[in-house]
Amino acid sequence: MHQRRQISIFTTSLISCLLSVAVIGQTTIENYNSITDDRLINPEESNWLSYRGTLDGWGYSGLDEINENNIDELEPVWTFSTGVLGGHESPPIVNDGVMFITTPGNLLYAIEADSGDLLWRYQHNLPESYIAFHRTNRGVALYGDKVYMATLDARVVALDAATGEKVWDKAVQDNSFGYYITMAPLAIEGKIMVGTSGGELGIRGFVVALDAETGDEAWRTYTVPGPGEPGNESWPGESWRTGGAAVWIPGHYDDELGLAYFGTGNPGPWIGDQRPGDNLYTNSVIALDVNNGEIRAHHQYHWNGSWDWDEVSTPILMPVERAGREFNALVHPGRNGYLWTLERHADRIGFVDAEPYVYQNAFSGIDPETGRPSYDPNHTPATGESVDFCPSLWGGKDWPPAAYNPGTGLVYIPVNENHCGVIEGREVTYMPGSSYTGARTEFTLRDPEGNIGEIQAWDMNSGEEVWSVEFQSHNWGGILTTGGNLIFSGGTSDRFFRAHDATTGEEVWRFRTNSGIIGVPSTYSVNGKQYVAVQSGWGVDAAGMTARIDQQRGTRTFVPQGGVVWVFALPE
Repeated sequence: MHQRRQISIFTTSLISCLLSVAVIGQTTIENYNSITDDRLINPEESNWLSYRGTLDGWGYSGLDEINENNIDELEPVWTFSTGVLGGHESPPIVNDGVMFITTPGNLLYAIEADSGDLLWRYQHNLPESYIAFHRTNRGVALYGDKVYMATLDARVVALDAATGEKVWDKAVQDNSFGYYITMAPLAIEGKIMVGTSGGELGIRGFVVALDAETGDEAWRTYTVPGPGEPGNESWPGESWRTGGAAVWIPGHYDDELGLAYFGTGNPGPWIGDQRPGDNLYTNSVIALDVNNGEIRAHHQYHWNGSWDWDEVSTPILMPVERAGREFNALVHPGRNGYLWTLERHADRIGFVDAEPYVYQNAFSGIDPETGRPSYDPNHTPATGESVDFCPSLWGGKDWPPAAYNPGTGLVYIPVNENHCGVIEGREVTYMPGSSYTGARTEFTLRDPEGNIGEIQAWDMNSGEEVWSVEFQSHNWGGILTTGGNLIFSGGTSDRFFRAHDATTGEEVWRFRTNSGIIGVPSTYSVNGKQYVAVQSGWGVDAAGMTARIDQQRGTRTFVPQGGVVWVFALPE
């Protein structure tokens, strides 16, 4: 996603010293409730069965026991230390009282969701050294009687959900070439779909579908087309071989169309004049036929990208009404600083509009018919030049997910404003497993004293911002919204987990955790009691941005490390 100044090679000694075998503390889960397609598409309100709760990506639960009238009584009821340092990003996934969480380094826990008691834990056997710029994991997928995790050495493992015993373990690419996986899989229609990270390492991105029972490959679709494939003409010469277009975030699924939507990352190397052309399908949303992996439609948010604005966040699949017409939309707060409204069809993605939601100076305009941006050359990076632009490479919104509440009709966006960057383009030679950005970066603030983080609420029917909340810190907090007229999120360096009124944005509750929160919150109920859960554990890009902000402000921000699952409920 964003550049590291040198390649990072991690060892697993921290975790391997804790574990001598794969499964520890094993307790068989009695009467585990198998996960079906129907349950994933229409999950029970008591459960949180997938990354965003539902496959349309709303990040919404209808549970309302915890609401704006009693939120001030919310209190922690149990915690669980993961024993791992670094950025904890995965949401707690809950199936009938069983919680599954993952950590950096591919440790997976099964926990009783109402008590915090450990059921079992599994440690993936990573090699002694492995290549990864982002040592994190974004969670599991549940399907049938199994739980699935993708790994930093570019594998997918399937475990028996009741016992934690490994069922199969499949490699999807060679980590020594820079391929690794941080995303949670998307499970549907008997397939487990994952994409590859490593966009800064000269990889060729793809989405692969594995058979849920056997792990056999069902199909593989490259996000950088090769010779003879549509879009290859947008890559000069052999540049497609190292074109990037990583897929970092779980896809969303339209069960009526049978299409899975994924966001894709930046091209490689970073500087566009080294690979002239649109460079499909980088910085795009693609719609894949789940049966065969065919790219049925796409929309490219910006072509020939040079700013490291990965558009990896999957758009929210939601209804939007404009001019008296309701349509099936894709809503995407872009890293490039624009909020995109698109229309999804069986064989195309239509452009509706795009509005800037943070200050942006790189685009000089957007074609009202196609959505294709035009660029200001003064803010477009080039080889041999240092060029400034806003927002910085971290964008208006990075990977933390936005949310949609059908009760309020609002979309809630975790935003970073007031930051800009400089990229100096350099010639670069591809070496397998090595950095392939061809860029040196700087970070600046437009106003060092001004706010950076925000939560913005937008009415997509009117295309207008309704309210915003500002933070002095940057904001890396994925958002949960509920039928209790609330939104929950962390994301700031002050370690607070917060609740806001979903209608007005008023802060109504806060609790300070052990570390900063970049984990994605979820909610569920056990025996009729509602819980809200989130992982605390600062790291990865949020920590990198902290250091850059401190440089600009002359401050020294300390955020304690260590992963902890926090679970909250109302008192008995």
